[in-house]
Amino acid sequence: MTDHADDDETPDLPPELEQVLRGLTGGGELDPQLAEMVRGMGLDKVDPQMLQMVVGQVQAMFAAPAGDTTVDPVLATDTARKTVAAAGDALASAADRRAAAEAVHVAGLWLDAVTDLSAPAVRGTAWSRAEWVEATMPVWTDLVEPVAEGVTDAVSETMARQLGEVPEDSLPEGMAGMLDQAGPMLRRMHGSMFALQLGQGVGTLAGEVVTGCEVSLPLVAAPDVVLLPQALRELAAGLEVDEPQARLYLAVREVARVRLFADVPWLSAGLLAAVRDYAGDITIDTDGIEEAVRSIDPSDPQAVQEALQGQLFSPQHSPAQQAALGRLETLLALVEGWVDVVTERAVAGHLPSADALGEAVRRRRATGGPAEKAFGALVGLELRPRRLRDAANLFRALEDSGGPAARDAAWRHPDLAPSAADLDDPLGYVERTARPAADDLDAELDALLRGEGER
Repeated sequence: MTDHADDDETPDLPPELEQVLRGLTGGGELDPQLAEMVRGMGLDKVDPQMLQMVVGQVQAMFAAPAGDTTVDPVLATDTARKTVAAAGDALASAADRRAAAEAVHVAGLWLDAVTDLSAPAVRGTAWSRAEWVEATMPVWTDLVEPVAEGVTDAVSETMARQLGEVPEDSLPEGMAGMLDQAGPMLRRMHGSMFALQLGQGVGTLAGEVVTGCEVSLPLVAAPDVVLLPQALRELAAGLEVDEPQARLYLAVREVARVRLFADVPWLSAGLLAAVRDYAGDITIDTDGIEEAVRSIDPSDPQAVQEALQGQLFSPQHSPAQQAALGRLETLLALVEGWVDVVTERAVAGHLPSADALGEAVRRRRATGGPAEKAFGALVGLELRPRRLRDAANLFRALEDSGGPAARDAAWRHPDLAPSAADLDDPLGYVERTARPAADDLDAELDALLRGEGER
């Protein structure tokens, strides 16, 4: 029984709920209007265990000090782990780890025969989806932090402004003091919401990736070359291909990515910089947020969730963001196009099912699965190479013109790497990159004929 059991003007509330309300309003007597409002929202009928959890979360929002980052990586990781657990996850067995190590070793030998890109000391291993989440979350958190900060600032300012428009004399006793705490609390609240969304996005993505860096970002640090056996088995079964062939094919692709990231130091930096440039120039549709916030019924959790997953957080792309997205799209296509070509050469004559596996991988990356679309809705980025075939054709053209060395030389400097325009005209790129060598040879021959050569 509450302290107000004998007060006809104050509705009875569960002790846990009354405790948190007293804490939020300075510990004084509860205003009957406030209590009635809480009852009207149905909070007095919530399951006690659930109510206790909600109370703890609300108190944490008010009491927790502001951190250095908007996104809480612990909350995001925990949410992602729960997401993969709900979808089904299992630890890799010792046999899975041995098979992965053997496949990566063989993949390295096959690649040695088709590319001169240096082979860093690597070790093949098998991870569960939860292990992939744990290892990659620091990179995801770093990439989305500017997006989360922009979204949180916009939503918090909007809600605080709307609260500030309410006359203090119309608020229940004690509620006016809550407005002073609204800003920091709302930032923490929406930062937590973004962390939950990030966790759900990464957790869903973990349910689809078959290798550590399949999304063409340097998510897993060397020396690990990671295969995810559960997803690998599902892919092989869907294609009706035996698992060892699928494992070897995917190992070749992943080792090729690892070599590319290791031997082309500007590539990893360029990919991550493109994402950060996009995030750093984010513009939030504050008018849209304000309208959405006004339409949300705070007593309806489903309505809030739908707003968060809809257009509420969709950023408007500035010219700078469009440029960053263009660079990112081109680099992703170049990575996967190059990986396609060298993998095709490396597995030729070794894997009977190579063509079927290659087409399946290209199709899944070109169309984008539900996980990538979910992550795109979260931060406005679609991490897939739309122009994969164009990039592969460009690298094949280079190879036809000057062999593997000419193909791999496209990575030697960022200023010489193919651009989006080069993907439109691969033969023109081949001609331009081949001409300097021919011009140099002509100049040397001309000097020799004139007697100006070395004596």
